[in-house]
Amino acid sequence: MRPLDEQRVSCPYCGESIDILVDQQEAGQEYIEDCQVCCKPIVFNLSVDSMGHLTVLVRDENEAY
Repeated sequence: MRPLDEQRVSCPYCGESIDILVDQQEAGQEYIEDCQVCCKPIVFNLSVDSMGHLTVLVRDENEAY
């Protein structure tokens, strides 16, 4: 079992840095979680690049993808 990876992202609404824990097995998935600071919904997209590094992209729920 792989440990969870800690990632730091910026809220697309308030700009505050947020630490999150992600599981590399969730790569390819999208989920929504509220910002811990401003409570607005952040859309998270998880992917793994060709080198096997986990990438977390965030956007607000109204932003076109």
